Amino acid sequence: MLKVRDLHIAFEDGEAVHGIDFDMASGDCLGLVGESGSGKTVTALTIAGLIGRNRAKASGTVEFEGKELLSCPREELRKLQGAEISMIFQEPMTSLDPTMRVGAQVEESLLLHTKLSPAERKARALEAMAAVELPEPEVCYRKYPHQLSGGQRQRAMIAAAIITRPKLLIADEPTTALDVTVQAQILKLLRRINRESGMGILFISHDLNVVRRLCSRVAVMQNGHIVEMGDTAQIYSSPQHPYTQKLIAAIPRIDGRRGFAEGDTP
Repeated sequence: MLKVRDLHIAFEDGEAVHGIDFDMASGDCLGLVGESGSGKTVTALTIAGLIGRNRAKASGTVEFEGKELLSCPREELRKLQGAEISMIFQEPMTSLDPTMRVGAQVEESLLLHTKLSPAERKARALEAMAAVELPEPEVCYRKYPHQLSGGQRQRAMIAAAIITRPKLLIADEPTTALDVTVQAQILKLLRRINRESGMGILFISHDLNVVRRLCSRVAVMQNGHIVEMGDTAQIYSSPQHPYTQKLIAAIPRIDGRRGFAEGDTP
């Protein structure tokens, strides 16, 4: 579904991503992990076409369903954005319009990418809001973002992202701003969406514990390079690169120690 080859991303002050490669198949769930500044978010935004071509120079190949995204006309890319490729972000309050009701924002992609009637769009929005387990979808549909809790706003943003049934969902630190209980609920929701719909998920995070609970494969980024990639269980039980070993060793454990405990399961 997604093929990234020799991807370089450069800004005026230097190169942020240095020739990375990875693939995603349909229904795959890949975690892209690394500390702040490692290049993971820039990579995700470039794949989603959300960095202006006049702001950053991207070279290499990013193919989605056989279409080259880095060089295709902007109008073709816009047809994919929100329809075939969707993205959710860390803080929904910066992504949701405070002046628009939640329902209108959930169904906005349908307005852009389909010819459904207003009644059909509302029905699909309520269906998506129920699918992400928002309580009383009809009530939430009429509310404004500030009237929802943080976890409910994140669910609303996920509903907006999946309403067009995209093939790829890019999630950039979607649980970082949430408390531990709500974080667990959102991860469970993303796992269910991945398994039931076959939607591919590219999950961006600095938190290896979170990635371990969601993703079947992991790619570790450091200073714009992918330094290690493989199955989640293999990476966590036997990391090969010194940077990955350092990250794994820093994972907090219930027993007060740090690191990946023998017997832990991804």
